[in-house]
Amino acid sequence: MQKLSDYIWLNGEFVPFEDSKIHILNHSLHYGSGVFEGIRCYEAPDGPAVFRLDDHVKRLFKSAAVMRMDSRLRGNDKSSENDGWGEKDIEGATLEIIRRNNLTECYIRPLVFFGEKMGLDPKGTEVNVMIAAWPWGKYLQKEAVKVKISDFTRIHPKSSVMTAKISGHYANSILASTDAKNHGYDEALLLDYKGNIAEGPGENIFFVKGNQLFTPNKGSILPGITRASIIELAQRELGLRVKEKDIKPEEIKEFDEAFFVGTAVEVNAIGQINNIRLTGEKEGPITKQIRELYLGIVHGKEKNYEKWLSFVSEKSLQK
Repeated sequence: MQKLSDYIWLNGEFVPFEDSKIHILNHSLHYGSGVFEGIRCYEAPDGPAVFRLDDHVKRLFKSAAVMRMDSRLRGNDKSSENDGWGEKDIEGATLEIIRRNNLTECYIRPLVFFGEKMGLDPKGTEVNVMIAAWPWGKYLQKEAVKVKISDFTRIHPKSSVMTAKISGHYANSILASTDAKNHGYDEALLLDYKGNIAEGPGENIFFVKGNQLFTPNKGSILPGITRASIIELAQRELGLRVKEKDIKPEEIKEFDEAFFVGTAVEVNAIGQINNIRLTGEKEGPITKQIRELYLGIVHGKEKNYEKWLSFVSEKSLQK
């Protein structure tokens, strides 16, 4: 594999990239039992800053609890006899791995995974924690992407815990995304078990009509941190009304614009869904407003939202 960075944080140690290895009989490799986060660090006037680090780490811990991985993640209970790591430990290790790799902008992947064991029940298996960071640019390369409604249905909400970011969920995403690309599209859009629009393989979706935004209800989706940020920003800063509702595919033609949001994708316009043309190869005016506002905030240009930033350098942290 191409070397992406110099170090990876693994179980409390900074390990050279090429030495960060696991056993081939790793439980999470075979059964998809890991949990992870996707986080971004951006260059800002006061130095590199991680966007909503504390919220991502909180969700990582909640996902780990769903998978019964508490044995090395002890929350913030300092009195626990457990010798694992708390949320602040993981936040600190995230900032340090960025410093160690001399990165100013990067994608960050914390992963909690089981060790070597065959058989579905992971009880008694070692729990491992790693954090990697590397430069990774725009996830979708076009200003406005062409999307295919997938023949694959989003995971039924009673089949799993949809608020947890579990590695195994993403087999569903891979099937949908690769199928869409094989048919000449840039990305997929999955429906839920009721036939309502759910989300992209790794993105939440919004639709625009006039001065209103519409986004699918929670239930069959991962309620993303970027999604929550966009809802707040659209209402507070742009005066847009936001409604969470069930959206049928036949409603798409009634909207003016559509866009994906997520840590990797940031804010990316959707120009066409199946044969329904929205804004074509360009983003619409509302999408552009939201994208520019979001990028300004993550790059530290909006002082009112510095609360969402965790600065990497010690100098910045002292401000």
